[in-house]
Amino acid sequence: MRIRIYFAKTEAMRFTGHLDLHKTWERTFRRSGLPLSYSQGFHPQPRLQLACALPLGFTSQAEILDAWLDAELPLEDIRSALCAAIPPGIRLQRIEIVQQPSAALQTQVLSAEYEITLKEDIPDLDDRIARLLAQQSILREWRHKPYDLRPLIEMLETSPANGADRRILRTRLAAREGATGRPEELLAALGIAPDRAKVHRTGLALRPG
Repeated sequence: MRIRIYFAKTEAMRFTGHLDLHKTWERTFRRSGLPLSYSQGFHPQPRLQLACALPLGFTSQAEILDAWLDAELPLEDIRSALCAAIPPGIRLQRIEIVQQPSAALQTQVLSAEYEITLKEDIPDLDDRIARLLAQQSILREWRHKPYDLRPLIEMLETSPANGADRRILRTRLAAREGATGRPEELLAALGIAPDRAKVHRTGLALRPG
């Protein structure tokens, strides 16, 4: 049985990295008593897949995890067991059954949406955005490999933060084979230090299958 879990990663877990989050879910399933499936071989691994790594320090209301169980169980029973075992910092949203066979979850991600709250006023922010979007190519480097950020920016807009002079950036960044739009790289391209912004993932779009 393959299930898909939608969850939020809140402030209490914002400094929990991708690998540690994976281990957190493994411990959660162990505490829940649910029959989590394991891979075959000399070193069996829990059959868990996170959709898209969330950088350290980010929060999210749109995380997705696929898990395989060795038994067919009612979704309500699964939800109850997980809610009783889940740690602070993870908020369960919904669970659904994934029809098999289905592609690996990571390969289904089309794009991610983010809300970026700036910690200080940037008077020329609109001009910076306009200049950025007017460029045909924005060359960046990730893990020593160059890539073009510009075609990965599907949407970028601003709005005032509630009751403050600061602004909020809203963006949708594409995930493509060999290149994924990253909000920290977008901030760098705008000349904004990552520690001067708070990033929250608001959505993940998946392709069917």
